[in-house]
Amino acid sequence: MFEQLYRQRVELIKIIESHTGNDGTQMTSIPSLYFSRYSKETGPNYGVHKPSLCIVVQGMKEVFLSHELFRYGPAEYLVASVNLPITGQVTEASSEVPYLALKLEFTPNEILEVLREFQMGVDKKENAKRGMYVSKIDQSLLDAVTRLARLLDTPKDIKVLAPLIMKEIIYRVLQGEHGGMLKQIAIEGSSTHQISDVIKHIMSNYEKSLKIEELADIANMSVSSLHRHFKEVTAMSPIQYQKQLRLQEARSLLLSESSDAADVSFRVGYESPSQFSREYSRMFGLPPKEDIKLLREQYEQRIKA
Repeated sequence: MFEQLYRQRVELIKIIESHTGNDGTQMTSIPSLYFSRYSKETGPNYGVHKPSLCIVVQGMKEVFLSHELFRYGPAEYLVASVNLPITGQVTEASSEVPYLALKLEFTPNEILEVLREFQMGVDKKENAKRGMYVSKIDQSLLDAVTRLARLLDTPKDIKVLAPLIMKEIIYRVLQGEHGGMLKQIAIEGSSTHQISDVIKHIMSNYEKSLKIEELADIANMSVSSLHRHFKEVTAMSPIQYQKQLRLQEARSLLLSESSDAADVSFRVGYESPSQFSREYSRMFGLPPKEDIKLLREQYEQRIKA
């Protein structure tokens, strides 16, 4: 078994290397499949982790969800079942042995289709669980992922075979030791599904004032139940979730535009620029102006290299 896992990993390494040139994350011709390559360790990267399966085939990565750490390498895979604001960084990479990984995004409807087709039972009353987990990878899952990646070398087969292999991959993940966490997100009426509706609302209205009672109505829960289940799924409160979205969007705007920090703070929903600056510094380690200057300098250095 270990020999087969090793052969599959070596093949994936070759496929990812052949389809990536520069460092970074790149789309492939297979919808929802992305490859990542980094030739050195990275600093913290902030973003919203979409529902997906992530596999590292070479190197190591760390992901922080609030203060909770998820570390994984070639022996494990990471799954996110809902949109989660995270901090991630590559912790093991070099020019000789670059970090190589793949990400396969999926939707609740795709999960539900697999559950129905294979008649996989789900308990709607099961308590909400964390929307992210790391699990040991097995041969059957890695084999399916390898066959999907292999389609990049036969593009004419992608349209027909990719959806079938994608379905198999979801099935394998659902059959895994933590698969129950993923099942819950697709089942209407489960507490995890209800929390996912709240997450969608916050993401669409992050710049507006949150009304906890309104969120509780969306989830069809009491305010106390909403707080409990939301924190169980996301490791943070609704207010903390919204704050991370606001600050990440503010950083993106400041980096892509020549905007004033005070103006951006109002655009993402802050009423006080001084409060925005304090919370920005707490999250990213520097005040907005200094942080953006450093990010641009680092980007220019990468371009020159």
